[in-house]
Amino acid sequence: MVEKVKKRSLKAGLPPGTLVHIGTKNVGESRIRIMDYDEGSVREKEKAALQECIPFRDTDSVTWIDIDGLQDIPLLERLGESYGLHPLILEDILNTDQRPKSDDMYSYIYVVLKMLDYDPNSPEIISEQVSIVFGRNYVISLQEGREGDLFDPLRERIRTGKGRIRKLGPDYLAYSLLDTIIDRYFLILEKFAEQIETLEEKLISDPGPETLRQIHHLKKEMIFLRKSAWPLRELVYSLEKSDSDLIRPETKIFLRDIYDHAVHIIDSIETYREMLSSMLDIYLSSVSNRMNQVMKVLTIIATIFMPLTFLAGVYGMNFKFMPELGWRWGYPLVMLIMLGVGAVMLYFFKKKNWL
Repeated sequence: MVEKVKKRSLKAGLPPGTLVHIGTKNVGESRIRIMDYDEGSVREKEKAALQECIPFRDTDSVTWIDIDGLQDIPLLERLGESYGLHPLILEDILNTDQRPKSDDMYSYIYVVLKMLDYDPNSPEIISEQVSIVFGRNYVISLQEGREGDLFDPLRERIRTGKGRIRKLGPDYLAYSLLDTIIDRYFLILEKFAEQIETLEEKLISDPGPETLRQIHHLKKEMIFLRKSAWPLRELVYSLEKSDSDLIRPETKIFLRDIYDHAVHIIDSIETYREMLSSMLDIYLSSVSNRMNQVMKVLTIIATIFMPLTFLAGVYGMNFKFMPELGWRWGYPLVMLIMLGVGAVMLYFFKKKNWL
């Protein structure tokens, strides 16, 4: 099961800026990848050391430093010292239960949000926190280090020079990272839409305990998705309206586009939440109606057998002198009367539309 509960109690009582990793501790070393590019060339380094990142601080090209894995706290401390990152920013990077937000630190801008993915073999949403720090000539992205990387298509765009990414600055690269992450939310919503549609058909045809379990599971996942997506609108809006000279006016046009995406995502989530709530009400009504039908049938059967039981009880008494006790056709007559009583009651129920 994907871990969604982070233990913030690990930091209880510690002073602000204390670096403690809160989240899943991955096995292995943190991996650093460097891409340095300008309009005419690209230089790439896989599995780089931290010392190889430092010379790129003062270049005129754009440098993208991507770090997978947050378990190496000394490495992040040295990175913060090299690029002048505030201890509170490093603390937020290591706390993987952060609410999506952006902070303008004048010389750089810090952005944190959730990157979501969908595994068809698992019913859970795969969540990974991504922190992005960008300054005048660099972008640093820090991921928790789960399997897979959604940024590979972006790296390929940089290598091939497609689009405008190599013509613009680090603010556009940061926008591209945000756009890649937010677009992934639409894939998650499409998967939810398919599951909800299938569940609606099952709810109408044959609802059962498994249907209720699936509804509760989807409601839980939708709450988690809402928690991750709702602050995105505020995050993108703050970047779009920022007066920092780190974000160029031409980039703000693109930020406005992903702001519209964030609004669309939030609207879709609210719609699906309402649909799931309605489906839960429909399920409860369906179960209640089924129970009413069962009780109706049992009540009719009990009502028909009440007079028959009375007749059987009367003629079951062991008195010596009873009417027609010695008559040869007494038993067939009583049975005929009982059948007649049952038929009359069935006709009465049918006439009243109770059957």
